[in-house]
Amino acid sequence: MTATLDLMLWAVLPYVVLTVLIGGTIWRYRYDRFGWTTRSSQLYESRLLRVGSPIFHFGLLLVIVGHVVGLLVPESWTRAVGVADASYHVVALVLGGVAGVATLAGIGLLVWRRRTTGPVFSATTRNDKLMYLVLVGAIVAGLATTLLAAVDGLRGVEEADYRQTVSVWFRSLFAAHPDVAAMTAAPVAYRLHAIIGLALLALFPFTRLVHAFSAPVGYLFRPYIVYRTRGRDVAGSARAQRRGWSPN
Repeated sequence: MTATLDLMLWAVLPYVVLTVLIGGTIWRYRYDRFGWTTRSSQLYESRLLRVGSPIFHFGLLLVIVGHVVGLLVPESWTRAVGVADASYHVVALVLGGVAGVATLAGIGLLVWRRRTTGPVFSATTRNDKLMYLVLVGAIVAGLATTLLAAVDGLRGVEEADYRQTVSVWFRSLFAAHPDVAAMTAAPVAYRLHAIIGLALLALFPFTRLVHAFSAPVGYLFRPYIVYRTRGRDVAGSARAQRRGWSPN
């Protein structure tokens, strides 16, 4: 029974989630293109938004970078460039702790704002409410794994190296040959974090998180906007002033 459950969780579920993520995103774009938005609520309340949103996105950026490096970069590669395992773990714990606390503080402020501001709460869909719950769960679970690793280090206990378990399993998914044994060898906290993360990915296309696929990257490379005064044309000659609307 346990072997079957592990097979379903770590060999089948990731591909089901990937199918939902891709298929749901395509469906959302085709049939709900006008709903492909964050449903901005800045007009209703901006004070907490100005504080919570930058903190959340800064922490989330660090979290994403940390996961990309930790999951996709093999242990042998970091050793090959001269990064000792001890140094790697210290940096991972410090940056992971900062990222986790910042992300949790930011989402806490945003959820509090959404819950206590009537118009903002009214504009929140059921899917988004579920998404916030899962997102907070993923952040808390990830922060818990970081804190547990730090406590084990202070106690002199050899910490579980996720690069030998979770990372190996994650990379094996791209080869269509999931290493179930590697994931089952990981501590419960890491497995719980992975399951919550998969749930968040499955919800992604059906919530406001989908706006991440519409990041305004092109804005960074757009041409300059040229402003000209109304008083003179390009050659510098005088131009007659046009009168605006007047009630008289």
